[in-house]
Amino acid sequence: MKIDKNTKIGDLIKEAPEKAEILLKAGMHCLGCPASQAETLEEACQVHGINVDELLRDLNK
Repeated sequence: MKIDKNTKIGDLIKEAPEKAEILLKAGMHCLGCPASQAETLEEACQVHGINVDELLRDLNK
């Protein structure tokens, strides 16, 4: 799965549940929240003050 800024959190967790640990370590502790499921990675990063480019590097390793 290619992960980019427009990838929705819900889709990412569904398709690659092992990536949840990376999101949690980055500071996204709301993965189970219904609202987060429809957010893109870019939107979630803005809310949490996370650098989206750095997170994408980690997620696509």
